[in-house]
Amino acid sequence: MIKYVATKIFKKDFSRFLLSGGFNTIVTYGAYLLLLKYFSYNTSYTMAYVGGIILAYVLNRFFVFGSHKGIKSVVLFPLVYLAQYLVSLIVLWAWVEKLGLDERAAPLLAIAITVPMTFILTKLLFSEHRTHKDPS
Repeated sequence: MIKYVATKIFKKDFSRFLLSGGFNTIVTYGAYLLLLKYFSYNTSYTMAYVGGIILAYVLNRFFVFGSHKGIKSVVLFPLVYLAQYLVSLIVLWAWVEKLGLDERAAPLLAIAITVPMTFILTKLLFSEHRTHKDPS
């Protein structure tokens, strides 16, 4: 019974995580295109990426998990995205440089690997861990 409930909660959280991530991607990309009219691509990308991290925090805090661990989640959340970025770079490098495969498809593999990783790390940051005392 506990496993069934945990599976249901995990699926619900992961579905919301994917939905919020898709929304965040659309908004961040739109912001990038808008900023590109006024700034260089480097500046535009950086501003949009930082905005995307803030939006992701808000969506994860209120929509996906509905809880947080205070200042700890605020401080550690950008590190999740840094980890995602670094793992993506390693996957891209291995896919293109070591395996000699198509660089256009490499980001798809990176996404397939990093989305579950990012979900688990984010869930750890936002989920409340409750300990139950043994009544005996």
